[in-house]
Amino acid sequence: MITEHLFAPYIRILGKGKRGSRGLTQAEAYLSMQMILQGDVEPCQLGAFLMLLRVKEETSEEIAGFVNAIKASLEVPSTLPHIDLDWSSYAGKRRQLPWYILSALLLADHGYKVFMHGTEGHTQGRLYTRETLAALGIAESTSLKAAVNKLATNNFAYLSLEFLSPTIHEIINMRPLLGLRSPVHTIARMLNPLQAKHEIVGIFHPTYSDIHQQAALLLDRPHMAVLKGEGGEVERNPDSPVIVKSVHEKVLTQEEWPPMFDGPRHLKDTEMDILQLKLLWNGSNKNEYGLASITGTTAIILKLMNPELSQNESQNMANKLWATRNKEKFN
Repeated sequence: MITEHLFAPYIRILGKGKRGSRGLTQAEAYLSMQMILQGDVEPCQLGAFLMLLRVKEETSEEIAGFVNAIKASLEVPSTLPHIDLDWSSYAGKRRQLPWYILSALLLADHGYKVFMHGTEGHTQGRLYTRETLAALGIAESTSLKAAVNKLATNNFAYLSLEFLSPTIHEIINMRPLLGLRSPVHTIARMLNPLQAKHEIVGIFHPTYSDIHQQAALLLDRPHMAVLKGEGGEVERNPDSPVIVKSVHEKVLTQEEWPPMFDGPRHLKDTEMDILQLKLLWNGSNKNEYGLASITGTTAIILKLMNPELSQNESQNMANKLWATRNKEKFN
């Protein structure tokens, strides 16, 4: 008699028909992810598990359980400095340049410690954070320890999921094999591995904003905001209104930020020339869309870190940060 595999019950929970299946509890999600991280799951089981989750769509309880299991597996330095902001970057850009990177660097330029983590290459035809930072001459970190050291000196560090959690990175890269993205895209955005006080999450599908907001509540995160960003990144599209859903000390909030332009929408950037980021930063290029995206994104983050500010006050503060930036940064 063949003994049932220990992972089989988790697949059965998800796949036992319309009436018999259900979502995983937070504890079940933790244990199932723990088995995945330990390599105790067969490839066919992993594929079935991921796609069953994808079809039904992951719940906040599942995300919280998965996140806690992954965080327990990370090699986090025993002593962590104060980090102002955890910034997830997992989508890439294809219609507009990654202006959000200048928002992050603008905050770092004024003393905020910003830790960014993400991945790249899982979807063709997109420009990702890793490539953009390299073009700007900003070296990535290759471990959490290295990221902490870089934050101490530069106020900004980027760590690819490849180094943060190799197993989760491998699963994200299964997208071409499975034909669909898996729930790990949602999970990775919520990791906040260095326990930053504030975290910002960008999504593409608006329905996931509630999942992230509720997961942050379950994970007892003090301050988190999620928005439908341009291309799925943490980047405000200045041509459109954006709804920001937040958690502040267990209180859920929601507010809408209006468009920053009254005229027609800006056209797709057909060149996607990273050099334009440098030119806008040093003042030799005037790009109204890029500038609005940078300061608009920064304003949302400033309000996340200072909930008592109004939208106008946050925008004015972002404008002042931009006006007083170090223009020689990329020279």
